[in-house]
Amino acid sequence: MSKQILILPGDGIGPEITAEAVKVLELASEKFSLGFELHHDVIGGAAIDRHGVPLADSTLALARKVDAVLLGAVGGPKWDKIERDIRPERGLLKIRSQLGLFGNLRPAILYPQLADASSLKRDIVAGLDILIVRELTGGIYFGSPRGTRELENGERQAYDTLPYSESEIRRIAKVGFEMAQVRGKKLCSVDKANVLASSQLWREVVEQVAQGYPDIELSHMYVDNAAMQLVRAPKQFDVIVTDNMFGDILSDEASMLTGSIGMLPSASLDANGKGMYEPCHGSAPDIAGQGVANPLATILSVSMMLRYSFAQTEAAAAIEQAVSRVLDQGLRTGDIWSEGCKKVGTREMGDAVVAALRNL
Repeated sequence: MSKQILILPGDGIGPEITAEAVKVLELASEKFSLGFELHHDVIGGAAIDRHGVPLADSTLALARKVDAVLLGAVGGPKWDKIERDIRPERGLLKIRSQLGLFGNLRPAILYPQLADASSLKRDIVAGLDILIVRELTGGIYFGSPRGTRELENGERQAYDTLPYSESEIRRIAKVGFEMAQVRGKKLCSVDKANVLASSQLWREVVEQVAQGYPDIELSHMYVDNAAMQLVRAPKQFDVIVTDNMFGDILSDEASMLTGSIGMLPSASLDANGKGMYEPCHGSAPDIAGQGVANPLATILSVSMMLRYSFAQTEAAAAIEQAVSRVLDQGLRTGDIWSEGCKKVGTREMGDAVVAALRNL
């Protein structure tokens, strides 16, 4: 029986970058005889326009049925003023929670060809290879109670809640330790235990889980210091495990170490390895439809899909090699362009990766 993949292009630049990633995915399926069957649907603003909600029940049912999901990006100013509960981002949060995609893997790898595109000096970032493991279905993004209320003096007050249970912390900590075991055997747990009760429990549970991984060097770091250290000396990190909000912020910061957030893929996995794969960047409505967006993060998300959901390591490595060869050719989208390179658009970059993959 063929493996089923659901394609959800989303909004903004999502359809453009996803189209290029699908070309790479289809070639990989053909080249390595993977026999993938692709399904296409909508999410986010596109789903609001079609169904009135950011994630239709039929789309969620299909997402549950398939073996993996490839997502573009959601959101845009068109839907900024609609009711909060049906904004595009709610569809993204819902599909993550309903599919149980609690483990988010965000690699920040600096391709040597892009060392000069980083915001930091070459000697600080050359050879960078960090994996950020972000808890994805708990914490402040899903916490209750939340809302807005009126105080006695008539002033409005907004509030959110940051809850974490022991089981939620334990399962993401295990992912962090397991990732560290196949990498450099170093795990840094990032929290704010000097202030937050949720972080105090986080640190306690991570210490408990560490007892089952005596070969892993565990350290702890407050999130404000971690943000500083990522800029000061990022290569001190191997695997970082952290909560939903901190992981969101730190992975975006780490993206600039690699030259552009347009280079960062991600994998969101459930307990059985089923995943949703998407670039770390957003829908970039300011450049949508212009054909200038960088599709490499989405293409590299396909590589992560092949590696983590389908155990097709050869095909995954081939896509990564194809991306590297294209960068060797000096092709760059605007976000990673530098003097002496050739600036190309979204489609041209995708075509170049397809050509490189075909010739491997």
